Amino acid sequence: MNPAEDGPKRGVRGALVKVLVHRRTDRGMRLEEHAARCVRGGEVHELVTTDQWDPRSGARIDRVGFLGFVELECGGVIDRGDVVRIGDTVVGTVLGYDAYHLPNHYNILIHAERPVSGRDLELRPEAVVTFTQGRAEAEHTAHGS
Repeated sequence: MNPAEDGPKRGVRGALVKVLVHRRTDRGMRLEEHAARCVRGGEVHELVTTDQWDPRSGARIDRVGFLGFVELECGGVIDRGDVVRIGDTVVGTVLGYDAYHLPNHYNILIHAERPVSGRDLELRPEAVVTFTQGRAEAEHTAHGS
């Protein structure tokens, strides 16, 4: 993502349709080369947390927590660095995508302090999920992550 090309955008929102409650340390997800993806209203995607921050294409992501599936209410663009909230809780920032399950759904990888599951956050179906424009890449660089 080139910050010089990154103008303002609307947020993407949706609702949880299924809560997931497990974590893994050997998942083997692979980060897609694209830092941004266009999404459509009505699509359902999986939300996955990780404490790993490696934005290189093909990076292996093993330590994950599964939050659940979100149905998007509106179309938009979800970029690496966007802030992810569920209700009033900031879950983390978008790291990228794993496309293993396409064309069914993307795994949207969310960088967090630690991998957490839907159980850990006491999530419930219909919780509001938002993706808002963020600056995580600069924050990670500043913090040396």
